[in-house]
This record gives sequence, C-alpha cells and structure tokens, in this order.
Amino acid sequence: MPTRQIKQKKLKLTTLKCSNITDIGVNLTSDRFTKDLADTLQRGLDAGVHRHIITGTSVHTSQYALELSLDDTLPCERYATAGFHPHNASENNPESWQQLAQLWQHPKVVAIGETGLDFNRNFSTPKQQLHSFEQHLQAAVDLQLPLFLHERDAADEFLQLISQYRSGFSKAVVHCFTGTEAFLKQLLDLDIHIGITGWICDERRGEHLQGAVKWIPNNRLMLETDSPYLLPRDMRPKPKSSRNEPAYLPHILQRVAHFRGQNVADLAQQTEATVNDFFNFG
Repeated sequence: MPTRQIKQKKLKLTTLKCSNITDIGVNLTSDRFTKDLADTLQRGLDAGVHRHIITGTSVHTSQYALELSLDDTLPCERYATAGFHPHNASENNPESWQQLAQLWQHPKVVAIGETGLDFNRNFSTPKQQLHSFEQHLQAAVDLQLPLFLHERDAADEFLQLISQYRSGFSKAVVHCFTGTEAFLKQLLDLDIHIGITGWICDERRGEHLQGAVKWIPNNRLMLETDSPYLLPRDMRPKPKSSRNEPAYLPHILQRVAHFRGQNVADLAQQTEATVNDFFNFG
C-alpha cells in the first residue's frame, strides 16, 4: 500500500469517537496521572470511554485503585482489580495476602490480579512468581471472581498452572496479550478471554499480533490501553507526550477492527457486551 494512503488512514484514527466502550486495563495509580487525572478521564469520556478497570499490582496500588474507583469527584465509571503483579510477587507474605483478601470483598473490586508470570525481567524470582500465581488461582476458585492475568516469556509454565485450576475458576482474561498465534489458540481452548492493547499498533513488535487477532471469538475479546504505557506508535499526528491515556482507546479499537476485517461500530458493541458479561456488569 502506498505511503500516502497509510498516512491518510492514520489521520482518520485520531479523530474517531465511539460511545460506551470500556478500558479494561488502565494504570491510573501511576504518578504520571497525579497532576491531571480528572482531565485525563474527561478526555476519555469525551472520546466515548465511559468505564475504566483500574489495575492493582501490589497491596498499595490495589488499595489506591479501589480509592480511585470510589472517588465521586472523578468522571466515568470506575472499578478496580487487586493482586500481586509477578514483578511484586516477592512482596506476597501472609500479612500482605490478608490485606489483599480484604479488598476482594469489596463490590468495586471486580477481578483478582494483576497476577501471572513474567520471566523476562524476573524482578521477583520464578519460584516466588509461581507460588504467588498459584495462590491467586486458588483464590479465584474460592471466591469465583474473574482473574486478570499477565504473561511474558513464561508460556509453558503459565499454561501448566492455568490448566490445573481451569475447571475451578469462572473466568480469566490474559491482558495485554502479545504472544504467538499458537499460544493464543491454547488459551482459547481453555476458554480464556484476551485483552488487546496498542501493542497491535507497533509495526516493529506487533506484526504477528495483527495476524493472530482475527482468531479471537467476538465473545472473548476485550480492549485496553494499559495506560500510561504502550502509546500506540502509529498515531498521527503523534501525541506530544509519550504517555498513553484512555482517550486513545478508540484508536486501538479501529486498528483491531481493521485487522479483523470488522466494522468499527459492531466491534465496539461486541467488546462492550463481552465486558459486561465478563465483569458481571449486567
């Protein structure tokens, strides 16, 4: 396709507005949002992002995520997850686990996690990660709350643990999926949901995902920004800040629709229906 046509398509992406779509993974606890959180959420709402699932990655951020979900001064609907990210698995001890367990009792906490495995950087040891992940899986079985999962460079170990517990927990989403098509199909065989981010907009790292995303059934696909990370690389004009934010979710939606060969409005409606079912929003 000629370069001029690509640029024209990208220019259209940033003007797209949708209605009533949900960002299922947004790190609003990041200090990069401290100064303008309300304005950030309002920009998202103006773009059609009416609901946010705020990611908890430790006791502190999970508590803060819940606080933000309860803040009536902020726009949009807001909910929280609570868990130990694999990077923070070393913080998981009996005392902190009890604090986390208390958060799962709150109706605004709609998922257990972020949890999973990340053998790419090993900020916590693989042994610590595996132990923490298994605890979260058992909690999901006991509480029947959805799981919000992370996986990087640990597909075999991840699948092994998920398979052991799959018959016991209700639902799970692998958020910010960046894996191979083969791994994707293994997850789908286990009835796992998939969260897609702006990674799919990256011509360097996301090409394989652009081809694989078409295999995700309509009722298993959800969308997220993972803000403030993963600013879509193909946005034109390029945002002045490198910070990603919820207002860019419609851009991700359009790119996913393009690679799936779907109508944007239809995909927006389908993903929102999936979100409502997954998180029991009714």
